[in-house]
Amino acid sequence: MNWLRPFLLVLAAIFLGLGLFLPIIRFERLYFFSETPSLLELVAALFEEGDVALSLVVGLFSIVFPIVKLAGLTVQLSGRVRQAGFFGRAMPHLSKWSMMDVMLVAIVVFAAKSSGLAVAVSQPGLWFYAASAIIAGVLPSLSRTGSRQN
Repeated sequence: MNWLRPFLLVLAAIFLGLGLFLPIIRFERLYFFSETPSLLELVAALFEEGDVALSLVVGLFSIVFPIVKLAGLTVQLSGRVRQAGFFGRAMPHLSKWSMMDVMLVAIVVFAAKSSGLAVAVSQPGLWFYAASAIIAGVLPSLSRTGSRQN
């Protein structure tokens, strides 16, 4: 059972990378125009269009936050939480917000669908991204139960 936590951590990191770079949504407008941006491309487009504050919020919660969360999980699973400093103090708070990043992406999809301007269809990047968030949400409970058994 000791192999499960590191395996899931690596899987979550791979899924996060795929979720950031693969298309997360396909927008279809007027049956002729179609776009399939990745999450990174959506944040960059928001920034380029002048929505700097929105791009910073989306980028912080959907890119930076999951990376920091996985780094904290790595420290936690390595057993060096007491030496971790920032990560040791931050992990209990980060786990409370574990699905905020997925909710943010879901709100973008919902907004596109309900605006009537485009048809939005989820793409593989969204599913990899969600799987990464779910695995990262489950890992802290696995590490607690695993540490009690040892």
